[in-house]
Amino acid sequence: MTQSAYWNRIAEKAKGENRPFFSLAPMEAVTGTVFRRVIMRAAAPDNFYTEFTNALSITHPLAKEATKGRLYIDPEENPKPIVQLWGNSGVDFSKAVKEVEKDGYEAIDLNMGCPDIAVIKNHSGSDLIRHFDTAQEVIDGARQSDLPVTVKTRLGYSKIEEFETWIPFLLKQQVPVLTVHVRTREEMSKVPAHYELIDQLVQMRDAIAPDTLLQINGDIADYQAGIQLAKEHPGVDGIMIGRGIFMNPYAFEKVPQVHSSHELLGLLRYQLDLYDEFVAKGIPGHFAPLQRFFKIYVRGMKGASAIRNELMMTKTTDQARAVINEIDPS
Repeated sequence: MTQSAYWNRIAEKAKGENRPFFSLAPMEAVTGTVFRRVIMRAAAPDNFYTEFTNALSITHPLAKEATKGRLYIDPEENPKPIVQLWGNSGVDFSKAVKEVEKDGYEAIDLNMGCPDIAVIKNHSGSDLIRHFDTAQEVIDGARQSDLPVTVKTRLGYSKIEEFETWIPFLLKQQVPVLTVHVRTREEMSKVPAHYELIDQLVQMRDAIAPDTLLQINGDIADYQAGIQLAKEHPGVDGIMIGRGIFMNPYAFEKVPQVHSSHELLGLLRYQLDLYDEFVAKGIPGHFAPLQRFFKIYVRGMKGASAIRNELMMTKTTDQARAVINEIDPS
C-alpha cells in the first residue's frame, strides 16, 4: 500500500457522496475494541482510531504485553481502526510502526495534541508543538514502515498565534491527513473551538500541501453539525467527533432519529456482552472501567440520575444487567 492509498479510498468514498469523511476521535480509555464495535452498531463513521498508545511500550520487554488490549482488533471490526501512537523518540517509533504493521493496521496517526499533564511531562503529545526538532524526529521514525503516517494536533501550546508557524511545519511534511483540534493545549476544552481560523488553515493547506486532507476536530456534536461546518468552510475534507459521542452514541447517524430508552439500553447491554467477550479472551492490558460509559446510555428517561447512580455502584456486568432489567425487561 502506498503512503496515500488508504486515505484516498476514504476520501473518494466521501467525495462520491458529496460530503466530508467522518472519524471518531482517539480517546484514552474509551476507543478500545469494545466501544468501537458499539458505535459500529449504532452508526459508524468512516474511520475509527485506537486509544493512544506509547510507541516505546509496544516493543519494550516489560510493557509490550500491556499494550495488547489497547491494540486488539476484533475480526468483526470494519473498517479497521487507525492506530494512534505517542512518544518523543524517533527510534521508538521506528520500532513500533513495524510491529503495528504486522498486527494488520493500515495507517498510523501521531499524537501531537494530547494536553494530558503526564504526557506533557514525557515531552510528548502537545509538548511537541514547542519542539519542532523532536516532532521531526518522531515523524521520520514513524515513516520507517510502508503505512501512511498522519498527524493530529492543536493550534498551539499556549498561544493561538503559534499555529502560524506550527501548522505550516506540519504541512511541509506532506502527510496524507492533518487533523487539527482548533484550540491550544492551555485552552483544553474550556473555550469554544476557534472555527474562525478554519479558513486560514485551509489556505495554508492549499498553499503548502494541496494533497493533504484537512480534518477538523473540536465541539462538533454530530453528523449534521459536521456537514454544516464543512459547508461553511469549503476545503475541509474531514470531520472528527470526540466528546459528542458521550452525548449521543448515534452521533454519526446521517438521518437523525429519535431513539428510545429501550434502544439506548440495548446498546449498553451489547457493550456489557462485548466486554465479557473481551475479558474472556484473556488479553492483558488496559481496558476502561465500564462505569464511565453509563452516562452515554442512561439519559432522557424518568429517574435517569438515580439509575446512573445505581449502575455506578455495580461491580460486575451481571449486576449492571440486573439494574437495566429492572427498568427495561428484555
